[in-house]
Amino acid sequence: MRPGPGEVLHFSEDPRIERFAPHVAATAQQPEAYVWAVDAERAPDYWFPRQCPRAMAWTGDGTTDEDRERIAGAGCGDRVHAIEFGWLEAMRTTRLYAYRFDITQFRPFERHAFVATETVVPLGPAEPVGDLLRLHEAAGIQLRLLDNVWPFWDAVVASSMRYSGIRLRNARPRP
Repeated sequence: MRPGPGEVLHFSEDPRIERFAPHVAATAQQPEAYVWAVDAERAPDYWFPRQCPRAMAWTGDGTTDEDRERIAGAGCGDRVHAIEFGWLEAMRTTRLYAYRFDITQFRPFERHAFVATETVVPLGPAEPVGDLLRLHEAAGIQLRLLDNVWPFWDAVVASSMRYSGIRLRNARPRP
């Protein structure tokens, strides 16, 4: 589930949204109101239940072979997503939907997202994303289940891998 050419996606557990109005999210680190969306590269960051804490790492320019082996693992590809065991059932059962938007209604936001400052209407109805575990498998993304995500996260941010952490405040406490 990725956007087509000229599109960005917004993921939601609600399949009935007809218009997206800019708002300031409760977790926002900036005061501006936005509608958020992602491109094909960052779409896998959102193949999760909304509240699921996840630590993600992938190779990029400057990633050392040693860090790729240490973080992703030998023979495990170039991208790894980690969640805690307590979220596995939600990964299996959550129904996630994708909304497609014309990218011209959005502007890049830093390196990880696109934002709109006006109300936007999807290009069509919400599309079911499908089985979140199979989606990872089909994309060749390793999905790692951990008792606690923090040791992995600490290793990732200290490495030469590119990374993203989402909803980490929902993770178990640090050991």
